[in-house]
Amino acid sequence: MALFSQKNLRRYGKPFVFALFLIPAVWLIYNWVQAYAGAPHDLGFNPQETSNRFTGDWALRILLLSLALTPLSLLTGSPRWILFRRMTGLFAFFYVCLHITSYIWLDMQFDWSELWTDVVKRIYITVGFTALLCLLPLAITSTAGWVRRLGAKRWQKLHKLVYAVGVLAVIHFIMMRKGFQFEPLIYGAVLAGLMVFRLPMVKSWLRRRTQQKPINAGV
Repeated sequence: MALFSQKNLRRYGKPFVFALFLIPAVWLIYNWVQAYAGAPHDLGFNPQETSNRFTGDWALRILLLSLALTPLSLLTGSPRWILFRRMTGLFAFFYVCLHITSYIWLDMQFDWSELWTDVVKRIYITVGFTALLCLLPLAITSTAGWVRRLGAKRWQKLHKLVYAVGVLAVIHFIMMRKGFQFEPLIYGAVLAGLMVFRLPMVKSWLRRRTQQKPINAGV
């Protein structure tokens, strides 16, 4: 369909998805403005914890969505989903940065010595910062210019780090939640399912089924 042509998806689809991804951040900023003004807000009795959890949850959701785009392309036999992969990955990084900023600013009050102590002593914080360090080079090298500099094969190998980021992010989330809870397990199950689609035999079977050519760029 012409409506869903690559040209139209680039011109109209990307700005629309960009705006959708911004909604959680706009909601958070609006409620903090309300809180500082003494007006009613939806941040609850502990705005710091709400901010930390809200940004962390959205970072994980969007990260998993970025990992779902290649399987969706394989399942549908259409490469159009890949048009949104870079933007989705960068928005995952954006919400990770908001999550880290919320923690350093609201919880640690920019006390770097206390922050370092927290990173060393609390394993789930260590895991979270490790995920950030793995995600950082992926965000930096996300442009077409870096693909040319590194070469497609080396770029693809580097960006397979996103799998480690996904695992670390889920572990971080599970460790943060006290006691047995279903929500972290659901995220873990989603990640496991998405990783199954990366198995060579599964990818080959899906490509034969949909008669799709291999996707060269990205993971």
